Amino acid sequence: MQEIELKFLVPESRLKGLMRQANIKSSQLTQLAAHYYDTPDQQLAKAGIGLRIRQEGDAWVQTIKAGGDGIAARLEHNAVLDNKQVQAMLDTNTLMPDLNIYQDSPIASALEPFKLTKLAKTLTRLYVTDVKRITRLLTDNSDKDSSNQIEMAYDCGAIIHGNDDTQRDSIQEIEFELISGDVDFLFTTAKNWCQRHKLCLSTVTKAERGGLLITGQQHSRAVSANLSDLTDDKDSSRPAFIRAVVHNCLLQILPNSSAIVAGSTDNEHVLQLHNGIQRLLTALKLFKGFSDELNPDWAIILKQTATLLADYRKFAYLASHIEPYLQAHEAPSVDWSAEIEAAKITPIDAVRANDLQLTLLELIAFTMSDPNLEPQADKRAAHKLRKILDKRDKKLLKAERKLDEAMNAKADSTDLDSASLEGVNLKGVNLESREPQSLQAQDIDLPAKDEKQAQYKLYRQLEKMRYVSEFAAPLIDNENLKNKKLSTKKSEKKSKRFLKRLVKAQQALRQQLDTNYYQQCYQYKASTDSDALYGAGWLNASLIDAQKKTKKRLAKLKSADKFW
Repeated sequence: MQEIELKFLVPESRLKGLMRQANIKSSQLTQLAAHYYDTPDQQLAKAGIGLRIRQEGDAWVQTIKAGGDGIAARLEHNAVLDNKQVQAMLDTNTLMPDLNIYQDSPIASALEPFKLTKLAKTLTRLYVTDVKRITRLLTDNSDKDSSNQIEMAYDCGAIIHGNDDTQRDSIQEIEFELISGDVDFLFTTAKNWCQRHKLCLSTVTKAERGGLLITGQQHSRAVSANLSDLTDDKDSSRPAFIRAVVHNCLLQILPNSSAIVAGSTDNEHVLQLHNGIQRLLTALKLFKGFSDELNPDWAIILKQTATLLADYRKFAYLASHIEPYLQAHEAPSVDWSAEIEAAKITPIDAVRANDLQLTLLELIAFTMSDPNLEPQADKRAAHKLRKILDKRDKKLLKAERKLDEAMNAKADSTDLDSASLEGVNLKGVNLESREPQSLQAQDIDLPAKDEKQAQYKLYRQLEKMRYVSEFAAPLIDNENLKNKKLSTKKSEKKSKRFLKRLVKAQQALRQQLDTNYYQQCYQYKASTDSDALYGAGWLNASLIDAQKKTKKRLAKLKSADKFW
C-alpha cells in the first residue's frame, strides 16, 4: 500500500497548546519500541529503504518503507508477527526481520537490487527507538457522507544507538497520515494545524535520523538539484509538466529546509535551499500559463525568503570562506562578527516563518493534484517550451548587447586593466550578490553603475535560460525524435553540449559578480579597519581574470547550436 503522510517538527514554545489539541479523551497513548535494521554500511538507507520491527501495544509488526515521490508518499508493507516467536528471539537477542515475506509483495520491486538471502545474512540492528505516541482520529465534519479520515500521531521519545545507549537523539514530531478519503482533506487539516501551532515541515524519517546517529552526524548533507529525478512524461501535457517541475524543485528545497529548521547552520544547506527556491521561482514565472491552479502568492513568499537567506549568507560566507582564504595568503585578519550579528533574520527564522511553511504545503498539494482535470490537459508542453526558449534566447542576446554597450562606454574613460596584483584567482565564491549599504560604485575603481546593472541583468537571463533549458531538454529531445529531426542520441548530445556551455557561462559571470561584491565589502570595511585594504586589493586584482573568463565563456555560448 502507499502511505501518504506529512511530518512536522514541533517548536518547544508551541508544545503545550498542541498537546491540548492532541491529548483529548478519544486519543490513545501507545508505547512504541522499534528495532531498525540495515547492513553495517547502510545499503538499505542509501536505497531509500527503512526496515524495522516494532512493538505496537500488544502486537509486534514488521514494516518496510521505500520509494514513493520523495516528499509525502511512500510504499509501505506491514506484517503482524507471532508474539511468542518474537519474545523467544528477544530472550536470546536474535530478533531479526524475515525478508521472505516480501518476495511476492508490492514492495518487492524496491528490493530487486538486493539478493534477499545474502541481504538477510548481513542485516544487523543499528539503532532502536523508544517513543510514546499519542494518536487521534480526525474526521471531516463538514460532510456527513464523507469518508475522509486522518490519523494524527504525536511522537515523543528518543532514537538510541544499537551498541551504545548513551548515544541518543530526541524525537518530538507530529505526523498526519491519510487513512481514507480525499488527499485534499489531509492538506487542509495539516495547514490548519501548521498555522495554529507554527509547525515546520520535515522530510527526515526516523530511519534517516538513526543512520545519522550511527555515523555521528547531526544533519544529512545538503541536497543539490538532481534533474534525473524530473518525473515528467516525454509527452507531458502542460499541467503535468509544471507539476513535475515543481516536484523536482521541492526535492531540492525540502531536505535543505528540513535541516535548517532542525538547527543546521551549514552554509551549504542555505545555499542549496536558496538555489532550489530560485529554480522554483523561475518555473512559476515562465511556466505560469501551464496551469490554472498556480497561486501568484507563492512567488511573493518564496522571493521574500530567498532575499532573507541571501542577506544573511553574504556576511556569513565572508567569515567562513573568504576571510580564511585571504588569511591563508598572508592577509591580516578582518573581523566580520558585527555584520553577521546585525542580520535581522537568520536562516532558521526565515525558514520557520509560517507563511513559507504554508506555501510549501500548498506546493506539495499542487504536485499531488490531478493534472487531467485542468482545461489544458489536452495541450502538450513541448511546443510551448520551444516558444519560451526562443523568447529567452532573444532576451539573452539583448542583455549581452546591453553589457557590451555599457563596457564600451566605460572604456572611453576608464582602463579596466589598470588593477595591480595580476594573476590572482579566488575560487569557490558562490553567493547571491548584493551591494553593501552606503557603498557607491564610484568610490572605487570597479564597474560603473550602468555596467554593473547590465552584468546583473545578463546573469538573470543566463539563470532563467539555464533552468528553462534543463527542464525542457527531455521533452525537446523526444519531440526531435518524433519529428525525425534527430535521433535520441544526437538530440541528447546536442542539448547536453548547449547546457554545458550555458552553465559554464552562468558560473563564470556569477564568479565575477561575487568577487566584485566581496571586493566592495572589503573596500567599505577599510573605512573603519585599515587591515581590510589588503583583501580589497587582492579581490580587485582577481577581477581581471574573472572578467576574461566570463568573456570567453559567453563567446562559446554564443557559438553553440540551439538544441530546440
